[in-house]
This record gives sequence, structure tokens and C-alpha cells, in this order.
Amino acid sequence: MVKVGQPKVNISKWVVLICISMLLTACGSTPKVEWELSISGDVDNPTTFSFAELSEMELVDLNEVLMEKSRGEDEVRSFSGVPLALLLEKVGAPDDISTITAIAADGYAIEISKDEMVDGIVALTQAGEWIVDAEPDAGPIRLVFPMTPANRWVFQVTEIIVHK
Repeated sequence: MVKVGQPKVNISKWVVLICISMLLTACGSTPKVEWELSISGDVDNPTTFSFAELSEMELVDLNEVLMEKSRGEDEVRSFSGVPLALLLEKVGAPDDISTITAIAADGYAIEISKDEMVDGIVALTQAGEWIVDAEPDAGPIRLVFPMTPANRWVFQVTEIIVHK
């Protein structure tokens, strides 16, 4: 029996509100990914960064980057990630590096010149979605160099070796 003057509590409305709140919170959360990126070579402080550590750093956006492909149609995509320059600074890479060697999980390796690295990022998201969710075969992280054809980018990068 409801007494006059007391508000009527509708439990189902509260349950729905709590569920919606939980869903919205989960959508923005960082995925639980076991992935590491090691940076070594000609650096003062060789370091291994976890996916969680990378995702907690300040991310920059690369909007409408032309992906010049060696096969298929070129595409325009947007990415967010940690600036490669910031990571190189954190590990104490010298200003006069000449190249890096980027190594992917499958053993693919490519040497990238300093000129190609301009504005490069370790991308974690693509078009606002975590790469691990959007393109699991291409992630969870990748090197993106906006001034370089996409066939020089590295998917599933695990290691960067710095060379003077």
C-alpha cells in the first residue's frame, strides 16, 4: 500500500538507467589487450610499453590520411595514437637518428628513414574505434606515417630498433 505524500519508486526504471550507464561506460573503456612494444637500439633507456601504458598516454589525431596501397584502391582513413617522436624521446633516442627498424609480430621487418617518420604515430584507434576491434588482423597497434605510402606502415608492430 502506498501512503499519500510518499513518492512511488519504480524499480524497473532504475534498473534500466543503471544498465544503460554501465553500457555507455563500457563502450569508452580501453580493451584488455596483452601486447607490448619494445624500443631499443641507439637509445639511453630501452623500454617496453604495454598496450595499457600506450593507451593512457596523450593521443594525437591524424585525420583523413591517404593510405596509398600497393594493391587495391587507395583509401582515406583517420587514426589516433601516440606520437612516435614522444616515444623516442621517452627512451632517450638521439636527435640525429638515421632510421628505425620496425618489426611486426609475424617477423616482417622494414627500415624507415627519419624523413619518412615525420608526424608518425603508434596508432591505437581507427575512425574512433580501437584497431583491435575494428581490424583484429591489423592490430592492436600499427605504425602510421602520413607522409609515406601505406605499404611502408607496420601492422602488429612489436619492436622498434633505433639506428644512428
